[in-house]
Amino acid sequence: MTLLKRLVLFTLLLTCAFPYQAFAYKVVLDAGHGGSDPGASGVNGLREKDVNWDITQKVRDELTALGYEVVLTRTDDSYWSLAQRVEFTNTLQADLFVSIHANAHPDGKTKGSMVLYYDNAYPQEDYPASETMKQLTPYSKDLAQHVLDSLVSAAGTKNLGLVPSAVYVARMGTIPSILVETAFLSQSSDAALLANDAVRAKMAKGIASGIAAYTPPLFTDTLVHWARDPILRMKNKGVIEGIANRYEPDRALTRAEFLTLMDRVFTFSGLKSSCDPGRNGTVTSIVYGCQSVTEQDYKDLPASHWASAVFAKAKKLNLLQGYSDGTIRPNQSITRGEVAFLFDRLLQLSSNNSIQATLPSTDKFDDVPSDLWSAKAIYALKKKGIINGITDTTFKPDQTITRAEMAALLDRYYVK
Repeated sequence: MTLLKRLVLFTLLLTCAFPYQAFAYKVVLDAGHGGSDPGASGVNGLREKDVNWDITQKVRDELTALGYEVVLTRTDDSYWSLAQRVEFTNTLQADLFVSIHANAHPDGKTKGSMVLYYDNAYPQEDYPASETMKQLTPYSKDLAQHVLDSLVSAAGTKNLGLVPSAVYVARMGTIPSILVETAFLSQSSDAALLANDAVRAKMAKGIASGIAAYTPPLFTDTLVHWARDPILRMKNKGVIEGIANRYEPDRALTRAEFLTLMDRVFTFSGLKSSCDPGRNGTVTSIVYGCQSVTEQDYKDLPASHWASAVFAKAKKLNLLQGYSDGTIRPNQSITRGEVAFLFDRLLQLSSNNSIQATLPSTDKFDDVPSDLWSAKAIYALKKKGIINGITDTTFKPDQTITRAEMAALLDRYYVK
């Protein structure tokens, strides 16, 4: 076996054994202070901002070598406000936030390492945390413990433990966040450690190792989302997937994503087309229902498109046809009415059942009249407990469906 083949095989084995490492976690590293804010001053003349910057760069290098995606807040000796650091992090859709500092104490005797995190069990009235960070307490605490244990083991510093804290960067974000206090610049032996490049390298390696020992929760962007439970259940069933370690629950579902999900649920290759003239309908130039299947190449669906195969299978089932301009628009958002119609049609195909739904005489949605093209499907799924309205009286059939709503629909389908 050649070396290349061995490497490929090894990579595949790692992916199977450690599925969460099949993508790169994104970590934001924040070098504390900077620019006009020097931070603490050491008894040996060190400036905290310089120590923080050096250790942060070393942590970045360690994590990058481990396969992590790393983003720095400040990338030079510039001033960043605390709010800027949090706002910047929130735009990155990262998995973890780690701020790196050196410490100081007026007594000149205190030494050691500690890690700060926000703990909702110890709120501070004058420094309220974001609602998200309140609920992220267990995740931030777990990260803090892993990093502290690894840091003191690598650097040989005194373990001062975890510190519940209301520091801004630990209480105002949207992902597990911690602040690392490596050692005390105000204490002579600690300051000597921080002045030693080899020790700073050990500290950086310890912080990086602690981060690597911590497994971020699956789909970081759903930690406090209303649909997290159904999302995780559908993930565990192998029905849905995320984008790296995010699910993007509030993004509109695309047509390509919807068909891919339906293929996983109903297995298109095992279905046979069955035309139901009573359910044909035309919506924004896409024709659903019975059409003659022709060999047509959609100009916006090249063979290289990731969903081209599932579109081909859907076409054979007469699930949908293209637009009059020769497109199929795989990346266009799909509406709630379209989802209901196609899901109901697939239920019919999968059960070889052509029973028509009966429109209800009561308990209707105000925006789903009986003559709406998707009404029978909407009410059929509602009766089965598979689909819900936006409210008790509105369904909003023309509103795009979100990835979270789709996960909840699938979860209800499997429960039923």
